[in-house]
Amino acid sequence: MPSSISYTLFTIFSTLLTTSNGAFCEKYTEGIVIKRFEKTTHLHFYFHDIVGGKNPTTVRIAGPPNGTAYSFGSTVMIDDPLTEGPEPTSKLVGRAQGMYAIASQQDASLLMVMNFAFMEGTYNGSSISILGRNPVMDDAREMPIVGGSGLFRSAHGYALAHTTAFDFKTGDAIVEYNVHVTYY
Repeated sequence: MPSSISYTLFTIFSTLLTTSNGAFCEKYTEGIVIKRFEKTTHLHFYFHDIVGGKNPTTVRIAGPPNGTAYSFGSTVMIDDPLTEGPEPTSKLVGRAQGMYAIASQQDASLLMVMNFAFMEGTYNGSSISILGRNPVMDDAREMPIVGGSGLFRSAHGYALAHTTAFDFKTGDAIVEYNVHVTYY
């Protein structure tokens, strides 16, 4: 008798578990074929990190109490312009929005967490998400693209950064980006 009750309870619970389709997860029994073609695009623009002056595009939001802006742990929120050319007056194509932090105690390496939000041309309203290490003293740095939105949904690829100008007095920097992004 106890074995038949156990078997009945097991059958009821296993049936409930396998046929449950909630709003969180649904199982499809039929395959859906979607033809998607990968596209790869090369984007070239300049990132203007403005630390000083009347209209800075960076704000320190965290860090050691007695540290400087360049101390380990210092974290900065950004809303930097992205332009076609290296001049600050060049055509605005988007904004780099996110944050970076001094992530190394031994060298000048940043943890970059940012979106390139485009506001011009074909990619207007689309964005690319970057998450990676940026050893700023290296001539060329590579950071991964971990996603995107709009036309760049499910994006992956890499961004190559090269500092073209740095003002030691103000901390302002101009960084050239060559971005290779693959998306559907």
